Amino acid sequence: MGGPREPHTGWTFLTNHARVLAAIADDQSVRIRDIAAHCRLTERAVQKIIADLEQDGYLTHTREGRSNTYRIQPGTPLRHPAEASLTVAELLALLVRQDAEHGRQRQQQ
Repeated sequence: MGGPREPHTGWTFLTNHARVLAAIADDQSVRIRDIAAHCRLTERAVQKIIADLEQDGYLTHTREGRSNTYRIQPGTPLRHPAEASLTVAELLALLVRQDAEHGRQRQQQ
């Protein structure tokens, strides 16, 4: 997940929902505290986003002791009509590919 990053102001291309989903895709047993730190959100905001994602069928979780394991529903279409032909899996594949390319660029420097 990495450490804290510099603060950001203004608008961004990805929503907080996409950031939380990507963090869960990276580690399905990630703690809410770690998602919040990675996405620069409060734990309460992350809980709300996870509830939204579960309510709309993008995500499920199972309780294992004191922790949760999340499962992304990869075939679920994106919500906005302009992206309705894309699935969650396709969105996450783009994010993962970009993250991998970014990691390779860092290693080359």
